[in-house]
Amino acid sequence: MMGGMELTRPVPPDPYSLLPQVPSFTLTSTDLTDGAPLDPQFSQAGDNASPHLAWSGFPEGTQSFLLNVFDPDAPTPAGWWHWTVVDLPTDVTELELGDGSSDLMLPGAAFHVRNDGGEYDYSGAAPPRGDRAHRYVFAVHALDVDTLDADPDDGATLVAFKAVFHTIARATLTATFQLS
Repeated sequence: MMGGMELTRPVPPDPYSLLPQVPSFTLTSTDLTDGAPLDPQFSQAGDNASPHLAWSGFPEGTQSFLLNVFDPDAPTPAGWWHWTVVDLPTDVTELELGDGSSDLMLPGAAFHVRNDGGEYDYSGAAPPRGDRAHRYVFAVHALDVDTLDADPDDGATLVAFKAVFHTIARATLTATFQLS
């Protein structure tokens, strides 16, 4: 509870269930387990480190990847974007622990766009203290274009909108986090 406000509200659906359905591929992590709580090191209360992610099995025709992390449980009408990396080339199928700290850690032409906290990096889990566990949906989108023609100052929602027209497959891994 922040400022005495009660945060009881409906649980939003899986955000990708609201978009046109596309095939899936595999997203794994040595740091995350689908459906399990995030280690605090991946939260703003901890090290604010981006976790290791690796993906495989994406379709022929993939020309680039978009990676993002979305919290559908944030107490806003539009959720909260924690991380967006645009224009990952197809020869990159893994990001190491901490690679979300800056564009300098990203391969090739890949870059961050502004997250909902106004920063150009990974922004760890930060649900309001005492709120229910939030879901953090890590997603890698296989795109049929080599660039989304995004600008670093584009918001993550604009990038997600541009991507929906070019997404040929998507892999997700969802972890949870709660501050008691």
